[in-house]
Amino acid sequence: MPANQMADIGDVYTWMTSDGANINFAMTVSPADMGTNTFGPSVQYVWHVSDHPGATNKAAFAAAGTETKMICTFASNTSAQCWVVEGTTVKDYVKGDPSTAMTSADGKMKVFAGRRSDPFFFNLAGFKNAAAAAEGLLGAGQADIRASDGCLELTGAQGAAAQALLGATSGSAVGPCPANQKDCFANFNVMAIVVQADKSLFQASADHLLGVWGSTHMAQ
Repeated sequence: MPANQMADIGDVYTWMTSDGANINFAMTVSPADMGTNTFGPSVQYVWHVSDHPGATNKAAFAAAGTETKMICTFASNTSAQCWVVEGTTVKDYVKGDPSTAMTSADGKMKVFAGRRSDPFFFNLAGFKNAAAAAEGLLGAGQADIRASDGCLELTGAQGAAAQALLGATSGSAVGPCPANQKDCFANFNVMAIVVQADKSLFQASADHLLGVWGSTHMAQ
């Protein structure tokens, strides 16, 4: 975990708009944000978007693609700039107040940044209870690890019981999850950067597929 929570990525999300014209990007940082962290000049936020020729995963991702970067930097919570760049060519740029959303001059990029409820959903208590039950089966010699792939091998009944635990609400707290709450992260906040950008900024052709990952970079 980075020493600066504002450089600690919680999740990176990417999805298309319903009309297929734009791509939504979201990056959450400062997991379990306590309300005092702020955006500032010490961290740079980057989405790495690779464009791959080919309409199927097998065809497109068999070789390296052409990378376009979307970069955001901040002076404060209310002052930021973001740009899309391929190599040394800047494709779009926006500067302003991201707390109320800012839009580039050509309208191809819109950016919001600020504190939001953590969108990640995970029943951590259910997962821990299921894992503990699996460990109990192994310890009692009632389940085995497959030599072929190292996975736990369960009977149908054992698998059904594990599935039930994964989906169950725990009546007791399983840290950091409170009792009687299936979504462990429902009470947590994060600092989020959300961008909607025209897909033409990243995709060279309609029969290409895109790969996306995110990174943060601390000022030296």
